[in-house]
Amino acid sequence: MPDNSVTLVGNVTRDPELRFTPSGQAVATFGLAVNRRWQNRQNNEWEEQTSFFDVKCWAQMAENVSESVQKGTRVVVTGRLEQRSWETDSGDKRSKVKEVGEYVAPWVRLASAQVR
Repeated sequence: MPDNSVTLVGNVTRDPELRFTPSGQAVATFGLAVNRRWQNRQNNEWEEQTSFFDVKCWAQMAENVSESVQKGTRVVVTGRLEQRSWETDSGDKRSKVKEVGEYVAPWVRLASAQVR
């Protein structure tokens, strides 16, 4: 397990996109929405915040994810964080953090899954 490991539980926001590198290595990417819900102690109302992440998987896991996961599926993803930085054509600096999935599994708390 990597030193900067993180586990996210959320809903897949877009079907995994499976591609292959020029050397033939499979890579799948998908979006993940993670909700956080808490009760505001001042007014006792429930509040919610959603964070969106990109997830990337490699090799056999990429192929398995593309066959098993679809938009709306609730999954558990454990992996490492990876940051990418770039500069736009207008000179603005941008960066994005994504999770490189080491393990991806269906969330079976409220549903069942069939393993093949």
